[in-house]
Amino acid sequence: MRRKKLEIVVISDVHLGTIGANAKALLSYLKTIDPEVLVINGDFVDGWNFKKKYFPHDHFEVIRAVIKLINKGTKVYYITGNHDEFLRKYHGLVFGKFEIVDQLVLKVDGKIAWFFHGDIFDTSIQGRMKYLAKLGGKAYDFLIWTNRVANSGLSMLGKERMSFSKNIKQSVKVAVKWVNDFERIASDIAIEKKYDFICCGHIHTPSIKVFKNDYGQVTYLNSGDWIENNSSLEYVDKKWAIVSHWPLKYPKEQEVFDIYNPELSKMLSKVN
Repeated sequence: MRRKKLEIVVISDVHLGTIGANAKALLSYLKTIDPEVLVINGDFVDGWNFKKKYFPHDHFEVIRAVIKLINKGTKVYYITGNHDEFLRKYHGLVFGKFEIVDQLVLKVDGKIAWFFHGDIFDTSIQGRMKYLAKLGGKAYDFLIWTNRVANSGLSMLGKERMSFSKNIKQSVKVAVKWVNDFERIASDIAIEKKYDFICCGHIHTPSIKVFKNDYGQVTYLNSGDWIENNSSLEYVDKKWAIVSHWPLKYPKEQEVFDIYNPELSKMLSKVN
């Protein structure tokens, strides 16, 4: 099968080493693409929930597929996230066409794109709350496992699959506000730093939006995850697109008018 040539591909939140990771789906996707640049935007391997007894063969195969892309000439940037923060001590490591970074700035057709995982904006994983977040991660894994069992039954009955965790997030106002706040905070800072694109992961919500304020505008991008959405971002012919291994529908690019908050500039001291 002929691979699809792409300029940039972004994947994030694969969480290899957990039962939630859809490694087979990602492996299938990686075998269809030929990107010039692959950005792994954090939480590729899950160091929080990693167990020596659980790292299936298909999880290893995903890593091998990435190595094969590197051998074929793809430049791979591995941006560290909160679940693979153990790799942050290797920031700046370059091994051929593979590089580990905390964040990344690329010029894309004359425009500036800023890539980073996004956990810096999440107060729920800071300090003591980090232990609760890890506990929540185990509960999330259990929910995903239950979801897969239910979907197996739905598939046998010829009915459409569903996502318990995704439906919960979309229906709970606190979760919706958290996602919206995350997008706006990230976009406000990107505008202040005069970037044209900002690309995050972390919240497992694939999205392409345009945020505006009195100081300018930025296109916010999120590649989603490989647990619930099986989604990536692809850039080719000067266009960004969300691509999913499952036939899911995503909203087209939309404009969101945002009110500038000068207090957000204080966060710049935390982001180089």
